[in-house]
Amino acid sequence: MTNSIKKLDYTLRLADGGLILGHRLGEWCGHGPVLEQDIALTNTALDHLGRARSLYQYAAEQFNQLPAEEKKNVFTSVTLQNTVSTGAAIDEDDLAYLRDGWDFRNELLLEQPNIDWAYTVARSFFYDTFNYFFFTQLQKSKDESLSAIAEKSLKEVTYHLRWSSEWVVRLGDGTDESHSRMQQAVNELWMYTGELFTMNETDAAMAAEGTGVDLAPIRPLWMERVRVVLDEATINIPGDAWMQQGGREGRHSEHLGYILAELQFMQRAYPGMEW
Repeated sequence: MTNSIKKLDYTLRLADGGLILGHRLGEWCGHGPVLEQDIALTNTALDHLGRARSLYQYAAEQFNQLPAEEKKNVFTSVTLQNTVSTGAAIDEDDLAYLRDGWDFRNELLLEQPNIDWAYTVARSFFYDTFNYFFFTQLQKSKDESLSAIAEKSLKEVTYHLRWSSEWVVRLGDGTDESHSRMQQAVNELWMYTGELFTMNETDAAMAAEGTGVDLAPIRPLWMERVRVVLDEATINIPGDAWMQQGGREGRHSEHLGYILAELQFMQRAYPGMEW
């Protein structure tokens, strides 16, 4: 895999994370526990989707600049391969709507179902904490486009983290029922958090050239922030150290398939449609 392909893979992973979590949070639109939080979470979903779009635009630009031979083996989606074979340029919509599940690189944590408000809060809290430290470092990227996206994203992520942290404490240190649900959510989602810090071949290459982020120094910062908030919320950190992984390599849970079936239906049913 060339460095150009690795950089594309890296960019797509960041975009996929925003798209999938944005879709999950968007499922709460009109169903939030109170109107204010319904609006807050919908706005957060739009932040994730906005970041995803910027990254997909950049990823499409990278792909279109690849030599023809390198383009052939990037995606497994037959629909997208057919588009590429014509020599036509692809855009951000193609990357979001025409790739198959095994072409997606988002972490498994982000595709897990909402279940209830506590699960949604816990999932966001784990990812928001990671994003805060990740985008802080990505601002230093030698890639100007990634650095600019990181700088803009950090302003949004800072708010996301404050929101999700406050809700973890509110539920954890609330009633017996809310505490029980928050603890259960943390217990069940914890096994997906390790993947956030797993360095694969792409991560190592991007960090080495100064484009990406070395995840090792971020992990203790993440752990400390999570511990402080969970302590205040009277929530115990699970003792099980075993972690799920595979999303970054295209191995996903069944939940991603249902997300993409809903997300991609219109474009798949009516190819090339425009609003």
